[in-house]
Amino acid sequence: MFSAYFNGAFVTCDEPVIPIDERGHQFGDGVYEVIRVYNGQPFMLDEHIERLYQSAAAIKLCVDSDQDTLKDSIWNLIHKSGLSSLDLYVQITRGIAPRNHLFPERPVSISMTAKPFRHISSVGEKGAGVTLHPDERWENCYIKSLNLLPNILAKQTAHEKGFLEAVLVRNGKVTEGTSSNVFIVQDSSIITTPLSKHILSGITRMAVKSIAEDAGIPLIERHFSPEEMIQSDELFITSTTLEIMPIYWVDNHLISEGKKGTVTRVIQELFDRRK
Repeated sequence: MFSAYFNGAFVTCDEPVIPIDERGHQFGDGVYEVIRVYNGQPFMLDEHIERLYQSAAAIKLCVDSDQDTLKDSIWNLIHKSGLSSLDLYVQITRGIAPRNHLFPERPVSISMTAKPFRHISSVGEKGAGVTLHPDERWENCYIKSLNLLPNILAKQTAHEKGFLEAVLVRNGKVTEGTSSNVFIVQDSSIITTPLSKHILSGITRMAVKSIAEDAGIPLIERHFSPEEMIQSDELFITSTTLEIMPIYWVDNHLISEGKKGTVTRVIQELFDRRK
């Protein structure tokens, strides 16, 4: 079965198809999305593709294919992969051209991979934990770009400490995780960092907002400090691959007595119904 796509051709993931002068390889000059597919159905596909094109526009990347054409290619790859549950990565770069910082007048490159998704449960005997880390990224984190080195370094630091994720802090306030959005619960209300250029508008974050509204759970978008996060009643992070992940530890601080909180449990259960 084919598990990848590059510029109109369906291939296998181990085929060498990316030229050395591909600008995604040379400069990280591109944007991407990760779409989870449940039982053959891509979850919140329209929202993912809309965000992909918004990211492309933000870096002045002109995509020749319209959204419907790209969606057709996604559906074709899902079918050709032979998988019903998978993670599908879509990447658009500024194309193949001799190395030069200036934009080339060349067509963009579109590549995709389809692989079985990994079920990530709470990590270890202590449950899932996070570590606090300075937010050392650039100013435009709302763009889902390929330039992820600061995220990778922070995630590796968390891993080496035995934690699932690093929660990033800028100017004394929590922004987000290296690949997740952060939610705290206080007095049965959900609180999350408001959208700005410093955080990504997560697709699962969108789902949580909708779920909370339908369930009548107050959701407040405001900044909060690491101290407030540590003292919260409940804490969870969200992403396409983590879904709704309860967090029980922030460094050496125990959250929610190391147990899944009521609000987190409700959000998880209602999210599972939407898949």
